[in-house]
Amino acid sequence: MITSIHAWSTIASAFLASSVEAVEALTVVLAVGVVRGWRSALLGTVAALGLLAALVAVFGSALGSVPIALLQLVVGTLLLLFGIRWLRKAMLRSAGVIDLHDEEATYQKEVLALGGNSGSLQLNSRATWDPIAIVTAFKAVTLEGVEVIVIVIGLGAVRGLLVPASLGALAACLLVVAAGMVLRRPLARVPENSLKLIVGILMSAFGLFWFGEGVGLRWPYADAAILGLMAILAVASWLGSRLAGQFGATGKRVAIRGGSA
Repeated sequence: MITSIHAWSTIASAFLASSVEAVEALTVVLAVGVVRGWRSALLGTVAALGLLAALVAVFGSALGSVPIALLQLVVGTLLLLFGIRWLRKAMLRSAGVIDLHDEEATYQKEVLALGGNSGSLQLNSRATWDPIAIVTAFKAVTLEGVEVIVIVIGLGAVRGLLVPASLGALAACLLVVAAGMVLRRPLARVPENSLKLIVGILMSAFGLFWFGEGVGLRWPYADAAILGLMAILAVASWLGSRLAGQFGATGKRVAIRGGSA
């Protein structure tokens, strides 16, 4: 039962985390395709996927030779770094301290940067190869893809759950790509901040668990301790968001008073 829970939580975590990365990569690729041409955008995307496949082959073959304790320590640290970063941003956005991430705004910014018209969504069918478009799409897919690889390895490597984690990530990427092909618009309605908050909690919980295992800590109730860590992090995140909101409101009032004086 515990193994089943662990496997399904790994799939869900990989799916949610990969969804966020895939949406961000899709936003850039859509902007490149619309403004500079789909042939170049797709070439850059395919080249990036080829590089990512090579990285997966290299890392996949190397994992078997890493001692389990060291793997737990490294994986736990990586997951903590990712999870805390996402959790921090999600908490600050939830509290209103920083602006919510807007894929539509990001899309329009990319369109303008690539020399397009932000008010035009006409599909570009240029037949020539465009180096700028190729490099832009390649960079976006590579950067977000590397993060997906790290997430999958972090979630699945320690307990031999690389296949479930990979399936979760693959399902997320295919779903996002399919939605992008149908809509041909940035997925602005995806509740990305909520996803990042959930993923931050999940990854931080896994990170704490594996880091503790790596340093020799024996968790009570074995793998079920992950659920307890998730609950603690969820409560801490809610409290942190409330406190950040109060401090942010206080800072705004002080700034207003200082300006009026």
